[in-house]
Amino acid sequence: MKVLHGGRSVHDDSSRVVGGAGERSEPLPATAANGRTRATAGSRPTAIVYCEGQFGAIDGKTANGLVRHSDKYRVLSVIDSHKAGLDTGVILGGRPNAIPVCRDLADAVGQGGVAPDYLILGMAPATGMLSPRERVVVLEAIEHGLSIVSGLHEFLSDDPELVALSAANNVELIDVRKPRAKTDLRMFTGRIAEVTCPRIAVLGTDCAIGKRTTATVLTRALCDRGLHAVMVCTGQTGMIQGARYGVALDAIPSQFCAGELERTIVEAFEAEAPDVIVIEGQGALSHPAFSTSSFVLRGSCPDAVILQHAPGRRHRCDFEHMAMPSPGSEIALIEAFCDTRVIGLTLNHEHMTPTQVDIAIDAYEADLGIPTTDALTRSPDRLVEMVSYAFPELGRRVTPT
Repeated sequence: MKVLHGGRSVHDDSSRVVGGAGERSEPLPATAANGRTRATAGSRPTAIVYCEGQFGAIDGKTANGLVRHSDKYRVLSVIDSHKAGLDTGVILGGRPNAIPVCRDLADAVGQGGVAPDYLILGMAPATGMLSPRERVVVLEAIEHGLSIVSGLHEFLSDDPELVALSAANNVELIDVRKPRAKTDLRMFTGRIAEVTCPRIAVLGTDCAIGKRTTATVLTRALCDRGLHAVMVCTGQTGMIQGARYGVALDAIPSQFCAGELERTIVEAFEAEAPDVIVIEGQGALSHPAFSTSSFVLRGSCPDAVILQHAPGRRHRCDFEHMAMPSPGSEIALIEAFCDTRVIGLTLNHEHMTPTQVDIAIDAYEADLGIPTTDALTRSPDRLVEMVSYAFPELGRRVTPT
């Protein structure tokens, strides 16, 4: 599988950004020191996700995403003492999934009969830095023989203490956001025009609003109905989940953002010959705190956009003085900024009842004249219909359910 770690396209799941321990050349042992079973060769490695005080909340979006979907890791548990003893699937508004929330690392390591291979930092704080409390947990996890996966802007593999301890315990420090060397970063070239299949970007009216989740559901739904759809992620969570193609845009110097995304999309097109490419959005084009949305539009030059909105959200995430924009105003801005069209609206149902979601769907469809749905609580058929209406040549190839 092609995986991107630290902004680098590689062709092997074993590639890592490592701090001191070197590349792991041998498979994990079948039995851990405490006698519990470890993941065997060919199976997904196991992981504990650290999300203290944030699981199910906005800043816990990496943990939330990993519990909902992960191709790369088998999640054993989530650490959040505020919700210890609960089922993660229920917390996220779905069915029980037998992934428990644990009180602390000792509780998580002691769960079940499978020893975890990794500790994943599952929070996405605005600072992107490791807190003193989290550092203690990371040190403790390394001493337990767990490798660390981090999507923070602070790179663990640059920390002398963590590097030395990881080397002593023969574990890895994986900095997902660490970009390639500047000499290897790529400028925009215009080669995006060589990508002849439809490119659909999933953008939003705010950050942490569900763009990646909707993009994932859309990609899976298109594949389930007979199309070859490929998703390109643009943030650390998608990369940790095991996306085959992607780049952490917010860790790359702005001069190279459009080019790095363009080249990643071209690579996906050349390797996969897909029917459609779905691109995960970042931030919001109208939000003054983020520039990544503009680079998503510039680098992917999308043929179409699906917009994600949270009707129950009163203000921008982390900015209580900023009111949420209307979907109509965001659509006008997107279509003025880029030669594209918004083909559908998807809703984040936070702070909404099912009845309120129904009312909002009807109201937005009448007002905006585009299909509207909730990707998590409604049938994925509506997402497929959005694409089919916008691209009839793809619609004719969709397999009925």
